[in-house]
Amino acid sequence: MASIRELHQQLIDKERTSVEITQDALDRIQALEPKVHSFLHITADYALEQARQVDAKIAAGEEIGMLAGIPIGIKDNMCTQGIPTTCASRILENFVPPYESTVTQKLKDAGAVMVGKTNLDEFAMGSSCETSAYQQTANPWDLSRVPGGSSGGSAAAVAASECVVALGSDTGGSIRLPASFCGIVGMKPTYGLVSRYGLVAYASSLDQIGPFGRSVEDAAILLNAIAGYDPNDSTSLKLEIPDYTKSLQPDLKSKGLKIGIIKETFGEGLDPVIAKTVQKAIDQLKSLGAEVQEISCPRFRYGLPAYYIIAPSEASANLARYDGVKYGFRTPEAENLLEMYKKTRAAGFGAEVKRRIMLGTYALSAGYYDAYYLKAQKVRTLIKQDFEQAFEKVDVLVCPTAPTPAFKAGEKISDPLTMYLSDLMTIPVNLSGLPGMSIPCGFDDQGLPIGMQLIGKVLGEEQVFQVAYAYEQSTDWHLKQPPLK
Repeated sequence: MASIRELHQQLIDKERTSVEITQDALDRIQALEPKVHSFLHITADYALEQARQVDAKIAAGEEIGMLAGIPIGIKDNMCTQGIPTTCASRILENFVPPYESTVTQKLKDAGAVMVGKTNLDEFAMGSSCETSAYQQTANPWDLSRVPGGSSGGSAAAVAASECVVALGSDTGGSIRLPASFCGIVGMKPTYGLVSRYGLVAYASSLDQIGPFGRSVEDAAILLNAIAGYDPNDSTSLKLEIPDYTKSLQPDLKSKGLKIGIIKETFGEGLDPVIAKTVQKAIDQLKSLGAEVQEISCPRFRYGLPAYYIIAPSEASANLARYDGVKYGFRTPEAENLLEMYKKTRAAGFGAEVKRRIMLGTYALSAGYYDAYYLKAQKVRTLIKQDFEQAFEKVDVLVCPTAPTPAFKAGEKISDPLTMYLSDLMTIPVNLSGLPGMSIPCGFDDQGLPIGMQLIGKVLGEEQVFQVAYAYEQSTDWHLKQPPLK
């Protein structure tokens, strides 16, 4: 499938119609879904109607935006009016939102064509897309492996060319990890840059919606469309949004950019092939004109334990609303209200969601709040301070996105602690509210993609895009396609 810019040109030159482009995407979804399982809901009729509206505008001589008529996938934890939003959980299996999330409304206004809602780990809790209550998404590069999580469905759909771009959400790496595993571009913007209104909450101080694309430019175009202030979200930042595509320059020589390598990320637990591949990518950045130096973030490794106190604590509060009373699943066999609560949650939530609710409830309970939750928040502050000190010396930080390439399905699902280690490199970025992007930088000896993570200062998206685009244009990793028929 072509890029957003290429498809846009085809539309305005009337070489193809949006209906044709959309139908091609739907045909590919139909052909590949029995193997990949990226989508929970395929919205064929809705998509074709949106496409017809775009074609009507073109026929009438109206100007269209870059995203008009472009097939897009939406992670199934963003509310879509009149279309199911399940969060891949049984407890929301019949939930059809009566309103539209801000990001999906912006995309509708831009003329983007939603071809479906993508699979995820239940309530976005997971690193492999295996905790979904409905299906297990496969990695398009190797169907026996996971696509990463929690936004695995969106990443796999883009990698498999089932849609051009997709939206995911990132709480501890849930965009960047799948992007790395699936060999595409994935970005978590600065916290507050993109509205969370209509995003079903997991951990409210960490969640952030962001773009997936096969190229840095596609990700920039999608971020342009969804970023911006929203009065419906109290954490939304009120500021002027730049055009991120203007940051895309093919070299770094004129920019004088300083790049810092986080030395703590190249230690124990990192796959040697990933260390070697990312180091080669860093050498490439140096050859493009960037100044490169080693930077220490000594509290970086404490991000993982801090996150697994803070995120479950917020989840235990956010998920208390699923009680079988107002909406969603309700058990039919209950004699009183308390029994209904217990049985509804026991049947409606999966094992990983229950585990995190219990962890969070324990951490917030009397006698443990100071020992766990409060201490984790103090560690969060220290990690943020490490980043602030690092950004006094450099403009962008670099490290591997994940400690390993995509692992086999079933390999870690019974060992939660090993699974949690997949987010080792990505979590500190969420704890600090910074922008982070994963871009493809090579493959291992089994042909599995490897991602490099670029981290910017608060609202430093433009510099991240500069570095990412310059690297991408000097390599051909983003042009590689999974061996899917």
